[in-house]
Amino acid sequence: MIFSDAFMAIADPNRRYLLEELRRGPKTVNELASGLPVSRPAVSQHLKVLLDAGLVQARAEGTRRVYTVSSGGFLKLNIWLDQFWEA
Repeated sequence: MIFSDAFMAIADPNRRYLLEELRRGPKTVNELASGLPVSRPAVSQHLKVLLDAGLVQARAEGTRRVYTVSSGGFLKLNIWLDQFWEA
C-alpha cells in the first residue's frame, strides 16, 4: 500500500527536514545537504525513499536534479487521512 510507504518515508526526521525545505521551494541535493549533518549520498538516498513514496518529484536541469514536493502524493495521503476525521 502506498500509504504505508509514505508513512515509513516521513517517519525519519532527516526526511521530514527535507520535506520542510522543499516546501519552501525547489532545491538540489547540494542545497539540501548543506542543512543536514549527513553526507550528500545519504541525502540522495533519503530523497529516493521520498520519490518512491510519491512525496517528491525530480526534474533534470542540465547536470543537476531539482527536487520539489509532490502535491499529488500529499493529496492522496490527505484524502486517506481525512476518512478518519469523518469516523
